[in-house]
Amino acid sequence: MSKPPVRTRLADAAFALFDERGYEQTTVDDIAERAEVGRSTFFRYYRSKEEVIFPDHDRLLDLIRDRLNTSSSGTALVAVSDAVRLVLLHYLEEGDLARRRYRLTSKVSALRDREIASVARYQRLFREFIADWMGDPTEAASLRAELMAANVVAAHNHVLRRWLRGESSDPAAEVDEAMREVLALFPARSSESGSLGDGTTVVAFRTGQDLEALLPQLRRLVEEGP
Repeated sequence: MSKPPVRTRLADAAFALFDERGYEQTTVDDIAERAEVGRSTFFRYYRSKEEVIFPDHDRLLDLIRDRLNTSSSGTALVAVSDAVRLVLLHYLEEGDLARRRYRLTSKVSALRDREIASVARYQRLFREFIADWMGDPTEAASLRAELMAANVVAAHNHVLRRWLRGESSDPAAEVDEAMREVLALFPARSSESGSLGDGTTVVAFRTGQDLEALLPQLRRLVEEGP
C-alpha cells in the first residue's frame, strides 16, 4: 500500500503532534521526523509550522476572484453566492482536518489572530467587487458595500462553524439559504432602479367598464403625459 502524499503526511504529523505535545512545544523538526521526511522537504511544502494549519488561502482567493470576474452586472449576485459556496466546499472536502484546525485555533490566540486576518482578506475582496457592481462612488455607497461584504462573510462563517461543531447535517443547503437571506438585503444598483420620470408608468385598478372602452382613454392619457 502506497504512502499518502508528502503534503498530507506532513499535515497529519503536525496535527498529531499538536494534540500530543501542544502547538508551542512542537517544532518543524518534530513534524518532519514524524512524517519521515527531511527538514528541507518540509520547507518545500510549508514555510512554517503555522502554515501547516491553515488552508491555502491564496488559492481560495484566486478561485473566488476568478468566479467573480466571470460575472456580468446582471449575474453579480449569483457570482457572490457561488464564490461563498466554493469556499465552504473546500472546508467540507478537508473533512476531519478542518475540524482539527478549528479546535486548535480556538485554543491558541496567535492562530486565532491569523484566522481573523485571513477573514479580512475575503471580506475586502467581496467589498471591492460589490462596490464595482454598485457603480456608485459616494461615501454612503462605500459604506453599503462594506456592510454587504461583512454580511456575506458572516453568513458563510455562521454555516461553516455550525458544521465544524457537528450541528449541521447539510451545510451546503444551509449556506445557499443563508446567502438568499443576505442577498435579499442588497439594494438595487442605482443604474437599475430607474426613476418615476423615465418611461411609462401604468397604474392598475378594477372597474366595471369594458376593457375595450377603456383602452382609448388609457392611450390618450399616456400620449398626453402628466
